[in-house]
Amino acid sequence: MTSISAYSRFLSPRHVLRALACVCVCALIAACGFRLKGVAPLPFDTLYTNISQNSEFGASLRRAIVASSPNTRFVDTAASAQARLTQLANHQSLRELSLDAEGRVEEYELNLVFTFQLTDAQGRLVLPPTTLLVTREVPYDPSVVQAKQGEIATVFQQMRASLVDRIVRHLSAPDVTEAFSNPDALPMDEAPAPDLPAMEPESPTPWSEPSIGPGSGL
Repeated sequence: MTSISAYSRFLSPRHVLRALACVCVCALIAACGFRLKGVAPLPFDTLYTNISQNSEFGASLRRAIVASSPNTRFVDTAASAQARLTQLANHQSLRELSLDAEGRVEEYELNLVFTFQLTDAQGRLVLPPTTLLVTREVPYDPSVVQAKQGEIATVFQQMRASLVDRIVRHLSAPDVTEAFSNPDALPMDEAPAPDLPAMEPESPTPWSEPSIGPGSGL
């Protein structure tokens, strides 16, 4: 059998250091509990949501949930679902973040606030009302309005994609699975939302806001 010392003659110190670095990185990843994104089955097979599937956000959310939990399918009525995902609020806003010396906006802050809950077929709160906030900052230049219009729309789209990922992570969390499997201790939803499609807000833009400044009348 070839000894380790025989192999070492063909390894340079750089190769040895690189191998040790790879081992250390793998050890750190394992210690942090990191795992590749994959299938995370939900504890229910049928799901109803009032988030419209005709919206970009609703369609993306459905695709992400099915990709994460292939056995879960969406149904058209809450009565035929084992669980109900309800959008309680969805707000998008834009505010001035910084001004230049002449009082013109240099940067805007984009905010997306989404509140939802998960109940079982009996109306018990598996996941109580949960609010998620996504914030981004966008530089602004009034001389290129059309370009900034497209940029802000793109950033809001990225924010909604981030929101979808966070919702799926909440739904697939171990405490949700445990709560759904042990429903007797869960509180009831005292004010269930009606089975109506939730409205998706339009992305606000600086040029859609009222003009505020000298001569604006405001």
